[in-house]
Amino acid sequence: MTHRHIPRPGRPRPVHVRRREILHGNCAGPASAHLQHNDRALRDDPGFPLYVAARVLANFYRPSLAELGLTDPHYLVLRVHWAQGPLGIKDLGETLSLDSGTLSPLVKRLELTGYVHRQRSRSEGRQVLVSTTEAGDALRVRADALAIEAWQALRYSPEEFDARIRFLNGLTRRLGIPA
Repeated sequence: MTHRHIPRPGRPRPVHVRRREILHGNCAGPASAHLQHNDRALRDDPGFPLYVAARVLANFYRPSLAELGLTDPHYLVLRVHWAQGPLGIKDLGETLSLDSGTLSPLVKRLELTGYVHRQRSRSEGRQVLVSTTEAGDALRVRADALAIEAWQALRYSPEEFDARIRFLNGLTRRLGIPA
């Protein structure tokens, strides 16, 4: 008995065409026009390459961060503290574009590992200030080396790197998030 593909209602029948053929226009017929349009739409969606680039960069950092006992978000919390010093949870959340419900567990875990210390503000009793400990500050040298490693792996000149950082900061500003 021969099995045939029976298309489900609402789903197009799969078309097996190589991506390279689509990108170079070596396909013919209505299916190829549909696929070319979809591939172009994916390439032209600014969220897609940014998402992929963020994942690739996170995967680059992940093994080294794991050696330090950190995740990507923990690393970013520490980077903000090294750059700006002690901060309230609200200010830290605004800098990282995270709400307190997401940020509080991150900070608690960093506190359990001994990398940060939380303390109520003396002037504003409801505000919790977060600062790095000596152990947290000791990670900075290794974290800086990791950032340099990433920069070198990207193989951008300092000018190219600065231009890309300006572009990304501009993008976040245009979307309403201060960079």
